[in-house]
Parts: sequence; C-alpha cells; structure tokens
Amino acid sequence: MNIKIPRGTQDILPEEAAKWQYVEGIARDVSRKYNYKEIRTPIFEATELFQRGVGESTDIVQKEMYTFQDRSGRLITLRPEGTAPVVRSFVENKLHGQPQQPLKLYYLGPMFRYERPESGRMRQFYQFGVEAIGSDDPAIDAEVIAMAMDFYQACGLKNLKLVINSLGDRESRTAHKDALIAHFSPRIDEFCEDCQARLEQNPLRILDCKIDRDHPLQETAPAILDYLNEESTRYFETVQRLLTDMDIPFVIDPNLVRGLDYYTNTSFEIMLEEPEFGSITTLSGGGRYEGLIEELGGPSVSGIGFGLSIERLLMALEARNALPVVEQGLDAFLVTVGDVAAEKGGALLRELRAEGLTADKDYLGKKVKAQFKSADRSNATYTVIIGEEELESGMVKLRDMSSGEEENIPMNKLASHIKQLKKL
Repeated sequence: MNIKIPRGTQDILPEEAAKWQYVEGIARDVSRKYNYKEIRTPIFEATELFQRGVGESTDIVQKEMYTFQDRSGRLITLRPEGTAPVVRSFVENKLHGQPQQPLKLYYLGPMFRYERPESGRMRQFYQFGVEAIGSDDPAIDAEVIAMAMDFYQACGLKNLKLVINSLGDRESRTAHKDALIAHFSPRIDEFCEDCQARLEQNPLRILDCKIDRDHPLQETAPAILDYLNEESTRYFETVQRLLTDMDIPFVIDPNLVRGLDYYTNTSFEIMLEEPEFGSITTLSGGGRYEGLIEELGGPSVSGIGFGLSIERLLMALEARNALPVVEQGLDAFLVTVGDVAAEKGGALLRELRAEGLTADKDYLGKKVKAQFKSADRSNATYTVIIGEEELESGMVKLRDMSSGEEENIPMNKLASHIKQLKKL
C-alpha cells in the first residue's frame, strides 16, 4: 500500500530542517531583545474560539477551518491562526493579573487552513507571531512593527516595503460600515454570493474579495481614513510619527484590509519589493485589536500583534540567495579497526558527547576505507582512529580531515584536546 503525504503539506527533511532552525533561532533572538516571552498553545481548540474570535464572516471560519467532532461530540478545530488561542490563554490563565504589563508574548508553530495549495501557501504552515496585550499606547504599535522589520532584516532580506492603514475605533468603523453598505447596496447583486452575504455582516470584507476586486465600485468605495473620528486620527498620526522617529519608512494604503474581523486602528503589512523581479510579495501582516479579549471573557484591554509565514520567508531568502549555508558537520567521526574496537567505540562516543561534542561512527560494519568516506560525507572535522593496539595503549590517532595530519592523543584526554583545537 503506497500511502502519500496529504495534499498541502510537506516533509521537512534534515537538510531543510537546518534552514528552519536557523530562521527560528533568529526569531527567538529578536524576541529576546524585545523582551517577548514564548507561549505554546494547543494545536486544536474549541471551534467556538475561532467563530467568536476570528469572526463568522471571515473566509477562515466559513471555508478554511479543519473542524471535527471528538468522541464526546464536541466541535474541535485545528488552529488556523495564532492570536485567538493566545488571547484565550491570556484570559483563562488570568495573565492580565500579572504585575508586568503589557504582556509580551511570541509563538512558533503550525497552523492549518483548507486552502488551494500553491507556492508559499500550504494547508499546514508554520507561523512566527507576537502579541502585546494590555496597552493602548501607540508606541507599542510602533514597537511591534519595528520588531517585524528587524526580524526580516536580521534574516538578510532587503527592499522591504511597510504598508500601514487605520481601521479606526468602533465608532469610526460603524460610520464607515454604514457608508459601505450605502455604497454597495444598489449593485450588490453584481457581486459574488460571499460579498452579498458580507454586505450586512461585515462590508469591509467586500474590499478584500479576490473575485470582485476589479469591480468598478471597488475603486470608488468610501475609504476608512475619511471616517476616522478625532481620537482615531490622532492615534494613527502618532503611530506615523513614532515610525518616522525610528527611521522606518512606510506607505499609507487606505484600502489595506486585514482578513480577520477583530482588527481595529493600526493595520499593517510587510512586503518584499524587488524591482528586478517585477513583483511585490506580501510576507506578513498584523494589527491592533480591541474587543477581542472582552469577547472571550476577559477584561476590557486591547492588544496588537503580527503573524508571518516561515515557508514564505524561506522562499524569499532562497530566491534572493540570502540564506547562508547552514553547516551540520560533526566534530569527530570514530573509525574503528576490528570487532573489539567497534564494540568499545560506543563508550568512547558517549564520553565525547557528554563533553558537548558532536560525534558518530559506522554501524554497518564497513571497512576502514569506507568508514573514512562516511566521515568525509558527514563533514567531520576530525576522525578518531582506534584498533586493538590503541585500546591496549590507551592512545588514539586523531586525524585533521582538512590537512590530513595525525597525532596520538591519550584516550582520557581526547575530548578536552578536541575542544581546545576548536578554540584555536
């Protein structure tokens, strides 16, 4: 029986996994510098969390979630995004009671959406995301945006384009919603069924429709920036000043609409702009949310965050040759001569590993020459050669694989000697 991997998923093989570990390491390092702590939430949650948190009118909830009944008849969904689970944990564990606020959190892990698989878009995909919860200060908005930009730059990407917008507070959004309904209602029958359903639920989603994006009414639709009240306008202007102070260039796009219902005020996307490729690729996005924490049973506090695709990041790095070669070589490869040495080799390997060295040996009974080939394929810095003579004398031969030079080393000092050589 030939069982194949599910469509829209991928096996991350060892050589590729090293690249993932590289960018994940940068994500953790940037998070540490910004004082964000890791949070790990379940891969599956109650379906209601995403219905209430993400929004009934979103494509994610209506079309893309992996939902099933467990044996107790409860509706369970594989998480399609990271914010709602983090907020659920924030509320359930009463993290709003911690003295250090806002609470700064980051996550790394798989998400699941039933979408049409294509380049950079998988049904199981991995996200790095952050959430800063508990502050209404626009300075935290600027910090979150700066953190995302710093992460991409630390990974080696250039020509980044930051696009920002404001979706306004509740009052501003209500005024804009009424204007959109009045704008689209006379000709809503010309739009797709999804847009017709969204007209009353969330007409802002019509602006993000992929089917009707070229409809002439899209060009003349009321812009949210024209409906911002004084408070929302002042907030957005402050975010812009803070970004300018940080020397982070940006472009304002009044048509920027995030795909989740919980966004308010600051909204942003980061794109990769490469003139020589003639394309602009969206790498990540995020924004501020108000009301989400209350909706899930928490206090009246707001948050802001972003989520980015690790797959899309790696594609961009590889396409632009910005991903360094990630070495996975061994410190030492043990070459054994004879059955006794092969048997005793395991104990010596354990001693080397206990000292923090990476080490391995042959387990296929290969001849000595073939063992050296294995050492070469393993990109070993040194080979350690032992046979009956070495076991009796307590000495081993240490060969430098780059120069071919050999030296005799006492077996009980082998690990410390290799560690000393690594420092030179």
